[in-house]
Amino acid sequence: MNHLLDIESITTDQIDKILIKAKQIKDELSRGNYSKKPLDGKVVFSMFLENSTRTRTSFDMAVYRLGGSVIHWDNNANSLKKGETLTDTIRCVSSYKPDGLIVRSSEFKAPYTFKTLMDCPIINAGDSYRAHPSQALLDTFTIEEQKGSINGLTIAICGDIAHSRVAACNIQLLHQKGAKLRLISPPTLTINRLPFEDIKTFTDMNEGVKDCDVIMMLRNQKERMEASAIPDDDWYFRNYGLTQQRLKLAKENVMVMHPAPMNRGVEIADDVADDPYKSFIFKQMENGLPIRMAILESLVS
Repeated sequence: MNHLLDIESITTDQIDKILIKAKQIKDELSRGNYSKKPLDGKVVFSMFLENSTRTRTSFDMAVYRLGGSVIHWDNNANSLKKGETLTDTIRCVSSYKPDGLIVRSSEFKAPYTFKTLMDCPIINAGDSYRAHPSQALLDTFTIEEQKGSINGLTIAICGDIAHSRVAACNIQLLHQKGAKLRLISPPTLTINRLPFEDIKTFTDMNEGVKDCDVIMMLRNQKERMEASAIPDDDWYFRNYGLTQQRLKLAKENVMVMHPAPMNRGVEIADDVADDPYKSFIFKQMENGLPIRMAILESLVS
């Protein structure tokens, strides 16, 4: 594996190796005896052209835990805002010879452009509504950690399917792992063409979550959707918010997930987000570190 651009561009064997490596790293971190420095002497360039908190912070922590150094691109004072083309910016960054580059961009398939112009591993931290592969890997890791196997599980992805790169990558990876996928969304926030014929779609939240093993909620991407896509947040919560009442329709040992940041009272109720038995949202955040350490060790070390 030379790059992590999306789920489609890596093999099942490569995915499993990352998950196994992440499990080993997590076990060592939990025992407090992780001391390897596979990125010692390596410099990773972090280029977030869109705002990010969790993804950027966990990648930063992953680089430091692995013994490497990070240089951040200042998105508030960069040459793109002075009129420079993205291609020229990439060539400039490439001239500094980083050992790896982590990039997030609103541009569709931007990491592929970086790949053609840079001679180092490219790690996609999210592009447009298309892909967020490290999130899908950590979500898969979290589910397998709790359920053992994804094969045969009924997994519902709920909310703004149309604009979510998290949904797009999870659909690819979870289907590859054998999940029975359901997509639940208002008609205005669904996708026009399903990538797999066996995916079931629902516009009724109560019907969609029935007997699910995993319910994955999504944030409404208001920065990408039309203002008229949903009437308002109250309407959305009444019709598509995950409440304890709706949670009772799923299996008793259902997992609740969310890539965060959460909009409490919009897509998820407080008592569901904080449910000590069914919510694995903060476990997802925790698992972001070992997964991203495994990705960086695989690509940059």
